[in-house]
Amino acid sequence: MSSRKVFRPLSVGLLLMFFTCVATSSPLRQEKQQIFVTSNGWHTGIVLKRNYLSFENMPEITDFPQAEFVEFGWGDAKFYPAKEAGVDMALAAALVPTAAVIHVVGLPAEPSRYFTRAEVVPLSLGKQDLDRLIAFIADSFDRKSKPRADAIASGLYKSSYFYPANGKFHLLNTCNSWTARALRAGGFKIKLFETIRAESLMQQVRTLSRV
Repeated sequence: MSSRKVFRPLSVGLLLMFFTCVATSSPLRQEKQQIFVTSNGWHTGIVLKRNYLSFENMPEITDFPQAEFVEFGWGDAKFYPAKEAGVDMALAAALVPTAAVIHVVGLPAEPSRYFTRAEVVPLSLGKQDLDRLIAFIADSFDRKSKPRADAIASGLYKSSYFYPANGKFHLLNTCNSWTARALRAGGFKIKLFETIRAESLMQQVRTLSRV
């Protein structure tokens, strides 16, 4: 057998091995991003690292230049911002479809250090899934045909604001339903019909975290 015949399959094999190694070591394929799901027992939210966000994919993020992490939560426009929300307001929010808002909080540290009384569950996902999750959150802002949404009220924490949101809040479309849909947009297997209550959603999230 000639040396040329031996060299040809050997060369092809080495090339295939090289490109396989390059493909499997690609950061896009292997690198995992981390997000957090928070719960205070009745309301859930999603926390992202500030450096995942930019004016291009989330123009409202410019309101939080000093944040290390950012939490997003969706809810009823009257009940969510209210400092003293009574039973009547809660029933109205649940039974009648009402306008919604997004609550955005700029965090100076990891959410477990900031929300010391809340449950915080970390989840990992790929870059493409992260981009889809960010797009879902960004599309939840009601920008009214403008480049970005303007804050309509101060938030519940020191560095936080409420923004107008798309969608209607009601008993079957709660803050926890929104969190679940955001996670599904990010590729997580979440059963939407079991996410009306925060605890029902968090049971699924805890399982995802262990996996």
